[in-house]
Amino acid sequence: MQYLVSPFNKEANLKFPEKITVYDTTLRDGEQTPGVCLRTPEKLQIAKKLDEVGIHQIEAGFPVVSKEEKKSVTAIVNEDLNAQILCLSRTKKSDIDTAIDCDVDGIITFMSTSDLHLKHKIKMSREEILNVCMNSIEHAKDHGLFVAFSAEDATRTDLDFLKKMYKKADDYGVDRVHIADTVGAISPYGMDYLVRQLRSTIKAEIALHCHNDFGMALANSIAGLLAGANAVSTTVNGIGERAGNAALEELVMTLKFIYGVDLGFDVSKFCELSKLVESLTHMDIPYNKPIVGKNIFRHESGIHVDAVIEEPLTYEPFLPELIGHRRQIVLGKHSGCRAVRAKLNECGIDVTKDELCKIVEQVKSKREEGNYINDELFNSIVTSVRGPFEL
Repeated sequence: MQYLVSPFNKEANLKFPEKITVYDTTLRDGEQTPGVCLRTPEKLQIAKKLDEVGIHQIEAGFPVVSKEEKKSVTAIVNEDLNAQILCLSRTKKSDIDTAIDCDVDGIITFMSTSDLHLKHKIKMSREEILNVCMNSIEHAKDHGLFVAFSAEDATRTDLDFLKKMYKKADDYGVDRVHIADTVGAISPYGMDYLVRQLRSTIKAEIALHCHNDFGMALANSIAGLLAGANAVSTTVNGIGERAGNAALEELVMTLKFIYGVDLGFDVSKFCELSKLVESLTHMDIPYNKPIVGKNIFRHESGIHVDAVIEEPLTYEPFLPELIGHRRQIVLGKHSGCRAVRAKLNECGIDVTKDELCKIVEQVKSKREEGNYINDELFNSIVTSVRGPFEL
């Protein structure tokens, strides 16, 4: 048994689309994290690892940003990966022509649609942006590209106008429309309602691009898929602007283990991919980060440790080896005899029951004094109780 989840998930009888496309935007939205700048060799490393995992589509970048960015997108295309390679384009002919020069498989072209953005950002009317967007979609389709149209700030856009935009895009042959929850302002119930409304209006695929400003990017993505969306945007480790995006590893593992939807990804490489992105972006993974955080499989509490030693799934949702992680028993003020005994066994050290109790007492005492129980301190504690040894 590798994982164990709540039986109520099955009782809920939830239905997902038969086919779900995951397009990863680590190399575009992820790189828009303040302070992050990836060079071409670094982008290539991440793209290759994403492809090894089995990602369906990679949003490789925004090629009009700079010559280096265009070079990066082109280099990724030339790797001939299994994943489709997309790039971001404004609704401008010059942007789309730049994407064509990169020889990408498709584009994600975007335009703000909320009244807030129309008034304060682009200063155009609804009718004006409608015409601009359709002309761009038509130009891209004429060149044989996969075309996704993203309504920026879609979740704060007037519903009737949003339907009109997407329906018009659908009529112009767009392959997919994207709901951009630009500031993470929608709720899972709101997303459910929005997707159902759009699904009744358009035939094109519907994708979700959820930001995590209120900590609901994953929940909103799941809700949208259950409501009939076909695709979802992710970033590795959930990086991205402000609070980031829906995390790739969280989405895939949630679908696989909680809902029983296996996208066919090689999840054994998730920790490797996570650490690669952490290293290249210099964005440290929080210890309590779901799925790949250091604390996910670390145990200190004596009651928990006793149970985990007996059966790991008592306090772990799945075995860490599944994603390339590892379990760690941490010694501290909550540790009991079994945890300390496990550490001693790991070191090949035999102690009497009386010595064990003394070691446990000192471990608790040292930790409460503010000392972290590393190997050096543990060595010192054991030596003080039973004499010198080699750790």
